[in-house]
Amino acid sequence: MALDKTPPILRGEDGEGSVQVHQDESAAITGAKVFSVYGKGGIGKSTTSSNLSAAFSMLGKRVLQIGCDPKHDSTFTLTGTLVPTVIDILKEVDFHPEELRAEDFVFEGFNGVKCVEAGGPPAGTGCGGYVVGQTVKLLKQHHMLEDTDVVIFDVLGDVVCGGFAAPLQHADRALIVTANDFDSIYAMNRIIAAVQAKSKNYKVRLAGCVANRSRETDEVDRYCSTVGFNRIAHMPDLDAIRRSRLKKKTLFEMEDDEEIVQVRKEYIRLAETLWNGTEPLAPAPLPDREIFELLGFD
Repeated sequence: MALDKTPPILRGEDGEGSVQVHQDESAAITGAKVFSVYGKGGIGKSTTSSNLSAAFSMLGKRVLQIGCDPKHDSTFTLTGTLVPTVIDILKEVDFHPEELRAEDFVFEGFNGVKCVEAGGPPAGTGCGGYVVGQTVKLLKQHHMLEDTDVVIFDVLGDVVCGGFAAPLQHADRALIVTANDFDSIYAMNRIIAAVQAKSKNYKVRLAGCVANRSRETDEVDRYCSTVGFNRIAHMPDLDAIRRSRLKKKTLFEMEDDEEIVQVRKEYIRLAETLWNGTEPLAPAPLPDREIFELLGFD
């Protein structure tokens, strides 16, 4: 066979320089509202995702949360434990998915929330996009998405790799968790650019951002007004939230006190906002130097 010497086309469908693999239409999630949660590493994506899943369940919705981080710690406040990952379970059956049952990789958490940890390849050895794809394929094969109202993907911090942008191929809306500081907003600006690139070829649109672990929201709001983005929730920096993680519980399982009751109400309000539908936002992310000049004090 003759060697193909044609140079590769690096102007892919998801943006300049993209070499993304387009999603197989048969793998699309249908019938449920799908949200992907992004943000800087350590900003509280898993806390936000798990409490949002709990809030949706309190509204009577059938919820599935998919953790997309090799640390597989997205769902432990819902289940009370670190559940095995899809990739680990597949290894046990020598990657013969037909040998798996749904209960091997789907675990029930607080108030009936179904929990899956996709996991990921060992560091430096593979692509997270493969794991996300296999997880969705398994869920469809076992009909786990047919009786689900809401799917939440909780995705690790960096989306520079197309593999971990894979949940955007399934999502209706992307939600960004941020804080009222330079690093979080700087990361949010780059995530917005990644979502905008995916939105050229997929249905995903930006829902807005959640200000997390922040007493004030002035910097977040200033950024949003500049680029045309919306802050749709504010979760203050409360010790009660830290305590809930240490107790391996969502806020909805903690004993009532004034702070916890108020934050629960905000999560319920956020869930209602997302369920009722948000306007598809199309902000214009700033070049790195411009956001550097925008944020902070003179």
